[in-house]
Amino acid sequence: MDTVPLFLTERKDFHASLLTSILTVSSSGAPSNSDSNSKSSVKIAAGIAEILKAETITERLAGQTSGQRFEQVCTKFLESTFPRLSHLRPGQWEVRQASGRKRLEIAKYSQYTHLTELDMAAKANTSLAAALGNDYLITPDITISRRPENDEVINSTGLLVDPSICQLANLRQVNRSEPILHASISCKWTIRSDRAQNSRSEALNLIRNRKGHLPHIVVVTAEPMPARLASIALGTGDIDCVYHFALYELKQVIIENSMDDALELLSIMIEGGRLKDISDLPLDLAI
Repeated sequence: MDTVPLFLTERKDFHASLLTSILTVSSSGAPSNSDSNSKSSVKIAAGIAEILKAETITERLAGQTSGQRFEQVCTKFLESTFPRLSHLRPGQWEVRQASGRKRLEIAKYSQYTHLTELDMAAKANTSLAAALGNDYLITPDITISRRPENDEVINSTGLLVDPSICQLANLRQVNRSEPILHASISCKWTIRSDRAQNSRSEALNLIRNRKGHLPHIVVVTAEPMPARLASIALGTGDIDCVYHFALYELKQVIIENSMDDALELLSIMIEGGRLKDISDLPLDLAI
């Protein structure tokens, strides 16, 4: 019988992957997920890195490179955890890191297939293109989707459907072949003021442009500053929740350094259900 929870093991492997790739400390002592111009950011990030035992000394990677590698590590974590919840969330699932930032990546999913026609219409009509702008162009970092089921699976407990009924349901393979988007995950290695609202804008576009049920919309980040976390975590209506790559360690560092204002803000987000740990994400996606 297992004595160590799988999700604890996977969380440690998640951090180990970051420590050997992008979670590094520069020669000046600034962790790669900190803002080197902010003493508080460096102090908090350094405390987290110390707890996670960051020992690699190197200079910061370019922002895009860090972002892409963070997406890869997050994808691997979800691939290792979410499928283990099949007893809670049955289905044929695919965890996928979006590749190439394709304009219509989202259009491969059943709730958004109509965006292909919208894009074609916009290309053919400059007035329509000007009116639409880019609101319909959505490029998630990671997606989780479910394949439609064949009638044999649906009828496995008894005759539930046949050609005479349920002719439009997306979950039925005979009706629709496109995968159903279950979750859109935005990965932000850090959160800077000029990019803080990107995730919110993308979430609103997912909400406005869907046909069918709304997928989970979440953000995963390694940002150390509670004030910057609050810029996307507080408020409701767009993002389900923000998940921190090391929330337990973040809280520990803030308490140990008697950063009372930061702790109060962090507590508001946690107690309000707006900020959780990366380990909470797979279970929340099984809802």
